[in-house]
Amino acid sequence: MDDDVAAKAAAARELLAERDGALVAFSGGVDSSVVAALARDALGDDAVACTAKSETLPAEELDDATRVADDIGIDHAIVEFSELDDPNFVANGDDRCYHCRTMRLSRMYEAATERGIGTVCDGTNASDPGEGHRPGLQAVEELDVVSPLLQAGITKAEVRQIADHYGLDVADKPSMACLSSRIPTGLEVTEERLTRIEKAERLLRTWGFSQFRVRDHDGLARIEVGADELESALNADFVAAARDHMLDIGFDHVTLDLQGYETGSVSPASDAEEADEQSVNRDGEPVVEDVFARDYPTS
Repeated sequence: MDDDVAAKAAAARELLAERDGALVAFSGGVDSSVVAALARDALGDDAVACTAKSETLPAEELDDATRVADDIGIDHAIVEFSELDDPNFVANGDDRCYHCRTMRLSRMYEAATERGIGTVCDGTNASDPGEGHRPGLQAVEELDVVSPLLQAGITKAEVRQIADHYGLDVADKPSMACLSSRIPTGLEVTEERLTRIEKAERLLRTWGFSQFRVRDHDGLARIEVGADELESALNADFVAAARDHMLDIGFDHVTLDLQGYETGSVSPASDAEEADEQSVNRDGEPVVEDVFARDYPTS
C-alpha cells in the first residue's frame, strides 16, 4: 500500500474512531470488508458487521460473509427481510435498487438501534458516484448512512490495495450484485426466478468459472462469462452440461452470450447499480487453467 493510500485509510479510520460505535452493512465483498476492518481497528468491540439475508442473496455469499467477518475478527450479525414484500421492488423498474437499498439499510438501522449503536456505515467508495445510474446511492444519502471510503476519497482500486494490506482474501474478489440484477428491467422479480438463477450460477461456480452471470429472460437463460473464460464456455462438453442442467432447474431455453460478461446488461443504459456492494459481491474463484480437462456431468 503506497503512502497516499495509507494516508486515506488512516483518514477513514479516524472518521470511524469519532463514533461511539458503528454497524457496517456487510456483504463480504471487498468494499464492505475494508470498512469492517477499518471499523474493527478504530472501534474494537464497538464495531459490528451486519449482513442482510433475503431471497436475493445466494447462500454461498452468506457463508462467505460469515467467514470473512471471522477473518477480520469483527462481531457478525445476520438480519432477515424480504424484498419481495415490497411491490415497488417486485415491479423491477428503473428504481428497483433504490427500494432494495432503502429496505436493507432500514433493517440495518433497526439492528443498530437494538445494539445501542447510532451509526450505520456502508462500502460506497469514491469511484461509485461517477459510474452512471446508481439509484441505490439516493437511499444511502436519504438515510444518512456514513460512507467512510467515500469521505476519505478512496477509489475502488485503492480499496483493493487496503484489502491486500489487511491480508483479506477478497482483495481480488469479482463484483457481485443481488440476484434480482439478472432479471431484465420491467420483468417482475419472483422467488421462482431468483431460485433458478441461484442454482444456475452455483453450477458455473462449481465448474470453475470466475466472472459470470446467468440472466433470466422470462425462462431463457443467457449465460455471460468473462472474456478470458469465453473459450472455455464454448467447449462442447460444457455446452451440453450447461444445457441439460439448466433445463432441469426450470429454464426453457439456454444461450451463451458471445459478447461475454457485461455489468448491468439487463438494466437501464449506463446502469452501474449491479456493482453495488450490499447487494452483493462474489468470492473470486481462480480462473480455470485447463477447463477442457474438467469433467462436466450431463445428468
